[in-house]
Formats: sequence, C-alpha cells, structure tokens
Amino acid sequence: MRYGIAVFPSKKLQDIANSYRKRYDSHYAKIPPHLTLKEPFEADEEEVPEYIETIRKVAEASKPFILEVYKFSSFHPVTNTIYMKVKENEELLTLQERLNSGKLSQEQEYQFVPHITIGQDIENDECSDVFGRLRLESISHQEEIDRFSLLYQLENGTWTVYETFRLNKDE
Repeated sequence: MRYGIAVFPSKKLQDIANSYRKRYDSHYAKIPPHLTLKEPFEADEEEVPEYIETIRKVAEASKPFILEVYKFSSFHPVTNTIYMKVKENEELLTLQERLNSGKLSQEQEYQFVPHITIGQDIENDECSDVFGRLRLESISHQEEIDRFSLLYQLENGTWTVYETFRLNKDE
C-alpha cells in the first residue's frame, strides 16, 4: 500500500487553495490542500506499526512551526505545477529531514521545496497564463502547525488519514 506524510493547514488556507485547485488541480478530489513532508512510499501492512513508532518519535522530538505562505510560484518547465510557496524555517526543515532519514529514508525524486499545490497537469500555455496572472497577486498568510498526518492511498487514488501526530510543544 502507498503511504505519505503531510500537513493539512487551516480551513482558511485550504479555502484559498481550493479556490484555485477546483479549476487547475487534477488531484482536487483526491486529497485536500496540503504540504507534503514525505513523498509517497510503499509499505506492507506488517511494517506499518514500526513506521508509526518511528514517526511518533519524530513528532515527539519536533517542535511546532509557523507555516508562512508568501507568494505564488511554479515548477515550470520541470513540471506544469503552480503552488503557494511556503517560507522555509528551521523547525519545518528539521521535521522534513527527520521524516526522510533512518528507517524512513527513501530516494527522493525532487529536492524538498515547501509548498501547497494549487495547479498541476496543466497544458503549457495555460500554465504560463495562470502563473503569469498569479505572480502579480500578493498572498500573505501565517499560522502555527502543531500536527501532521500519515496518509494512505485508496484503490481509487484518494488519500485518507491513517493517523495524526502532534508535535511536541514542551521542547
């Protein structure tokens, strides 16, 4: 089965993202707006308890962080993906690194760029047009993130929360 790890932002930020996603994101119906911390990976059901224990330890060792969205950006020409850029900070980068090391280590297709996708699988011309308009718009949103979720993918391609982990506030 395929699993992944992501942060789900507040409803307010999800509503902003969805205002674009419903038109430009081919995965709109498969998963809510999110920040991916760990790319999808395969695991057998017997392995899941070990992964959960490792993930729980990462959560306990990690601090809450500020998710700050500050501009629209694009991965074009590598992929026709448009996203809301999330400002990097030490707590976020440390969490992502911990979730991709040790037992959780895996080959990553791309370097980690914190973002919330709002458009993907768009034709070249439309991607250029949409991004051309969005980069002229301003966006500024901040919120504290104190949890993340382990997700699994259903046969129809949708993603569902398996378990949510709280970040350690006491550190």
